[in-house]
Amino acid sequence: MVLPKPGQEKKTAPQDEHEPGYLVICWNDPVNLMDFVTHVFQTVFRWNKKKAEHHMMEVHKNGKSLLTRESFEKAEHYVHQLQGYGLHATMERDK
Repeated sequence: MVLPKPGQEKKTAPQDEHEPGYLVICWNDPVNLMDFVTHVFQTVFRWNKKKAEHHMMEVHKNGKSLLTRESFEKAEHYVHQLQGYGLHATMERDK
């Protein structure tokens, strides 16, 4: 049996490196107004208005915006919250 030397600790990677990340994506729709989408982003993610407006404009101009990368549980929670406000949001596994 080999014992570690005194003061030598086993290095472990942060939890993020072991768990795959999940991307939360908001998609454009013809229903929700831009001000409402900005408000929802501020409410759900607690973002300031500038950041929320940036992501809202990505949705508007590009058809979608990658909002965040989280653990499965947290991404799922965000998607449910966004959908509760009537936004078209999905999650997918990060590669």
